[in-house]
Amino acid sequence: MKSRTYAAVLAVLALTVTAGCSSKATSGDGDTNGAGGVKTDKGVTDKAITLGVLTDMTGVYASLGKSVTQAQQLWAKQTNAAGGICDRKIELTVRDHGYDPQKAVAGYTELEPKVLGFAQFIGSPFVAAVKERVNGQDKGLVLPQAWSANLLGSPYVRVLGATYDVETINAVDYLLAEKRIAKGDKIGHVFFEGDYGENALAGSKYAAQQAGLTVVEQKIKPTDNDMSAQVAALKKAGVKAILLSAGPRQAASLAGVAAAGGFDVPIVGNNSAFAPQLLATPAGPALTKDFYIASSTLPIGAPEPGPSKLAKEYAAEYPKDGLDNGVVAGYTAATVFGEALKKACADKDLTREGVDKALLTLNAYKSDFGITHDLSDPAAPSTRESYIMKPDKSVPGGLKVVRPGTASEAAKAFRPSAT
Repeated sequence: MKSRTYAAVLAVLALTVTAGCSSKATSGDGDTNGAGGVKTDKGVTDKAITLGVLTDMTGVYASLGKSVTQAQQLWAKQTNAAGGICDRKIELTVRDHGYDPQKAVAGYTELEPKVLGFAQFIGSPFVAAVKERVNGQDKGLVLPQAWSANLLGSPYVRVLGATYDVETINAVDYLLAEKRIAKGDKIGHVFFEGDYGENALAGSKYAAQQAGLTVVEQKIKPTDNDMSAQVAALKKAGVKAILLSAGPRQAASLAGVAAAGGFDVPIVGNNSAFAPQLLATPAGPALTKDFYIASSTLPIGAPEPGPSKLAKEYAAEYPKDGLDNGVVAGYTAATVFGEALKKACADKDLTREGVDKALLTLNAYKSDFGITHDLSDPAAPSTRESYIMKPDKSVPGGLKVVRPGTASEAAKAFRPSAT
């Protein structure tokens, strides 16, 4: 990975890893027997299990980061009200890194000695930068809000959902199935430099090869918010559709600029490329016309029991905040972590090793949000299925399903791998 973002993260990691190696937890550290005869170490006392949350509440994914975090805080509150896990309360320690590499790695270094694992870590490049350390010395379970295939292969950093490459392959399949594109066409791909975008690009290239398409690439930085140049280049190239592997700000600009210039082609984004707040902006009409999102969960506004229940509970807890798919993503990750904790408790082993082993037993974990996850193989994403959703102002959370969870034949055949 040669992006400047990743290089910056590695530089920060080199400065902080020594301090991280020497840190010791103040309690629950040492692989000892705790209450109930349960083995414990970092982040676990007789009364509490502490999990870390490394999020983005002030950067490029601020709106989603807030929703993910509040959903996990809701899960912790509900879990504690029901008696906790293993007769212990769940505590979340939150740090906002603002999608800044220095803050992200520093936050990990600070929290690692104090927590059992991480229920959230936003940012594929940042997670990738600490992956070697997690695998080598820390061994605490990390469930990232990131879906790069570069994170695969670790028994501790586990991708929950389809990886970006697989998700993008499913997006291309949707365009083909709907006859929006056909063999011989060109498709544009606007993507962030670094893990996220480049992994998604691997998926679009594979899908294009299988379907006889040509990919026209447009690499951007997370700080690039005006997509005028990219739209002009793709229009000139004559693309019939656009894939977007970036954030909500880029989605708004891309759709808005394309619509203003009469460039009427479908746009499909990866799961983190949309926020419902966009529907109230000038880009709203363009987004509701021909913009789509691929994701490995039902949207929060879906009528199924799981999303409906969570939507009501979240609205009651945070009445001033809107709903988006970050709520589903955060809650799903928290419940999976909780399931691993319950199984580890049954084995009387709440050490990091015990929790890691417990997660491997979840080979058919059916979430309340439409997808069954298989976490038994660290080298594979937990699913290859993606829902395709479309913005809709009338639906809570702003998204409705237009194609149910599907793993395309190309996605089934593709083999994502860490690099």
